[in-house]
Amino acid sequence: MSNIIPFLNGQSFEPELTKVMGDAYDLARKELHDRGQPLIVQEVIASRIIALARSGARDPTQICNDALSSLGLIR
Repeated sequence: MSNIIPFLNGQSFEPELTKVMGDAYDLARKELHDRGQPLIVQEVIASRIIALARSGARDPTQICNDALSSLGLIR
């Protein structure tokens, strides 16, 4: 979960939602084989995950897949 914390930019979320976003971010890094993407790529992925969670998504796997797919990183 802590991997997404730096990308929250001071925004506050319920602990459960922060965990969901962190889990989704960790899954995304695994999906991309954690190839050491540039910080901007990590920021964009985290931003998309945060936006999806804000819109009501709560399943980390689905959030991960939707975030990566919307960015063209997976099909």
